[in-house]
Amino acid sequence: MAKKETQQQTQKRILILCVDRDGDLEVKAGIKTPLLGRTTNLDAAVSLALKDPEEPDANAMFEAVRLYDRLHDEKQPEEIFEVATISGSELGGVSADRKLVSELNGLLESFSANEVILVSDGFSDEAVLPLVESRVPVSSVRRIVIKHSESIEETAAVFTKYIRLLIDEPKYARMALGLPGILVLIFGVLWAIDNLKIYPGALYYYGIAIVIVVGGFLLLKGFGVDKATRDLYKWAKEYTPPPLPVQISNYAIIAGILCIAISVYLGIANVNISAAPLPTSIGAWLESMPKIITFFLWGVEDLLIVGISIVLLGRSIRLYVERDSRLLRNVALIVSVGWSRWVLDGTANLIYSYYTKESTVIGLDNQFFSNFIFTIIVGILIGIASVLLIYIVNRSAKDFFKKNEGKEEEL
Repeated sequence: MAKKETQQQTQKRILILCVDRDGDLEVKAGIKTPLLGRTTNLDAAVSLALKDPEEPDANAMFEAVRLYDRLHDEKQPEEIFEVATISGSELGGVSADRKLVSELNGLLESFSANEVILVSDGFSDEAVLPLVESRVPVSSVRRIVIKHSESIEETAAVFTKYIRLLIDEPKYARMALGLPGILVLIFGVLWAIDNLKIYPGALYYYGIAIVIVVGGFLLLKGFGVDKATRDLYKWAKEYTPPPLPVQISNYAIIAGILCIAISVYLGIANVNISAAPLPTSIGAWLESMPKIITFFLWGVEDLLIVGISIVLLGRSIRLYVERDSRLLRNVALIVSVGWSRWVLDGTANLIYSYYTKESTVIGLDNQFFSNFIFTIIVGILIGIASVLLIYIVNRSAKDFFKKNEGKEEEL
């Protein structure tokens, strides 16, 4: 008996252990564990593979048998190998671990191993390895990963599709390839300039170039400048000029707006020149307000009236060509706007007369006041005359302003 124990101590008894922690071997194939021996494990692996060809535990058992065959052929005289399989429970957790420990203890009673080579599917190593090491040393761990998996193949196909999309699709290629390409090109140019001693230290500016290029790219994409530029180019390429009356009206609007803007500038400039120095406090501003209004009106009145009249004149030409009855109201408005120049001038003169104290009389005895009242009355009379004229002309030229029922002729 003592001789047998001494012989066991000198031998290396190595157990190749396959672990099925989730209990698929018993659930799917109906095979009870533990399994000890090459034939038993091989038959069980075949049965499990027939039940579920995609089961990783079957591949792990095949690998355990293959590893046993290889090590058995290469073994030393003092080495004894055996292959076994234990399984846990489909419930997992504590129940599975307790079942694994129970079966492992039974195996070690049948085959008292000095060391274990653990074979698993790679997902249960962290849970199983401490349980085995606490009872017998583990000399190696063999993980089995299935080479061909549908999920892996699908992931690879999707990844390849997106890579091809980034390369072939111009919309994405500009971002994925264009921007890095610009940065690489800048680096190459600066590197060449630095190495050729054309400008030593040029490579130092590469960081600044990266910030400028990336910042400009993000700015253009963030505010949609690239899309706006494309839309502008498309509009310019497909632009069709409107009919001539519309063109004249649009040109008159632009010219009129420019005249109005310049008139406002001239009014402000006249205030800065004639009313200088400008006040700095609120009280001084209120005191100087009549003087500022006067010089502003004198500077703005002429070109302002011209600008508004140009806008209305362009619109009148369009209405005339289109034979629109609104032409008469537009012409009357031009006359009223033209006369409003004298109203503005009379207002400025009246304010100036009281501001400079040239006249302290309020009433018709004041020349500036009487001129202001005269321009107001004349303006009202011009408005009344314009209304009567519109009524008369509209009745006499009824046929001219009749809208065309057919297709309008484009000039």
